[in-house]
Amino acid sequence: MTDASGARPARRLWVFAPVGAAAALVALLPWLLTGGRMPVQNLWSEIPADVPFVLLPIHPYTAILAAAMLLVGGAVAGIAGRALGAPRTRWATLLLLGGLLLVQGAAVLQSALTTRATLPDRRDADLYITALTVGTVLALLAAAGVLVLVARAPRAGAVVGLSVGAVAAGTWLAAVIVPFGSVSQEVPALLPLVQWVAPVLAGAAIAWAGIRSVGRVVAALTAVLVVWIGPAVLTGVGYAVGSRVMWNDPAGMIDGAIHVFGLALLTPELAWRPLAACVVTAAIGLGIRAVVHRRSRRGSSGEELRRDA
Repeated sequence: MTDASGARPARRLWVFAPVGAAAALVALLPWLLTGGRMPVQNLWSEIPADVPFVLLPIHPYTAILAAAMLLVGGAVAGIAGRALGAPRTRWATLLLLGGLLLVQGAAVLQSALTTRATLPDRRDADLYITALTVGTVLALLAAAGVLVLVARAPRAGAVVGLSVGAVAAGTWLAAVIVPFGSVSQEVPALLPLVQWVAPVLAGAAIAWAGIRSVGRVVAALTAVLVVWIGPAVLTGVGYAVGSRVMWNDPAGMIDGAIHVFGLALLTPELAWRPLAACVVTAAIGLGIRAVVHRRSRRGSSGEELRRDA
């Protein structure tokens, strides 16, 4: 079996693993651009003279950023894999996933071991690094799921994966504009626009897939819900794990996360405007898609009439 270029897809299998690895590396850029020096850990009695380098910031203050970078890596790898024909090529998605997980897994392992080595030899330090590492591994598994959906699933499934990646992309882009640890008295002009990244990307994904089947309609509704609920989840979790006091009060951490989640979910300025932006973007995209399809059909009909004549 050959593709449009006449080359056998199996001959291009070697491409997918490097693509997955490259996507993972690109997604780590917001952290690598800061120099990659480990954030000051809560359990340090004093800052070491030589703060070690880590590929991923495993820290309560950067938990959301770390998760976003992993998810963006999965989404980027999935998009690249789909563009390269992963759904039509046997083993392509598995190789793509292998490349991604090789880099992301190495980043998690190196960062977790390096961070643990700087902590005191106490039980609370074990619990601290275990909790952060488990959360990071869960984000890595979610990134793998996003990759598979985007690269391999039918368009309805791909839309769900793309919407999750879109929410993570907002956090990722914000970290590029304002790197972690940077200090500035002025808000960068581009930063306020970040809130529109997730709804616009998710709306574009809905338009790309269309809504011509029940599955795609359900996927579109799911994408809208992800755009609405996803940022609220990130806000709630970020507030809870980013509070040093709450690490000594697990029940208070959960209550705080739920409270902030509710505020972020129902506050119009935080929720309804991005929600409307997603729907409007999808509607515009679907309208353009319908016009292009109609013109294409007219062109095909005209060509058939000329042939008959």
